[in-house]
Amino acid sequence: MTHWLVHALLNWILGALALWLVARIIPGIEVRDFGSAMIATLVIGVVNALVGPILKLLGLPFIILTLGLFLLVIDAVLLKLASLFTPGFRVHGFVAAFLGSIVLTVLTYVLRHLVLI
Repeated sequence: MTHWLVHALLNWILGALALWLVARIIPGIEVRDFGSAMIATLVIGVVNALVGPILKLLGLPFIILTLGLFLLVIDAVLLKLASLFTPGFRVHGFVAAFLGSIVLTVLTYVLRHLVLI
């Protein structure tokens, strides 16, 4: 396998692990099993790539007014939206989505930093 493919697969697995851990930490977020976390990680990536730029463009005035904090709201909406398309992955309510998106970002960063130094 080429280096970039190994790196991409490792990022995918670490993202799924982070999501699986988020489901154990944040009440209101459910992941049926690690396979569901793997699929959900892909769906989150697709939703972020397709819908994320549109929401960020539409929310730009709020992003500027809040000095970027509105991006946390957009991330929560994207996480909730991804859960609507993924069997075995559920996000119940905005608070769970908001907290889950923050914890998911932090855990993904930490895991990637520890493994891919």
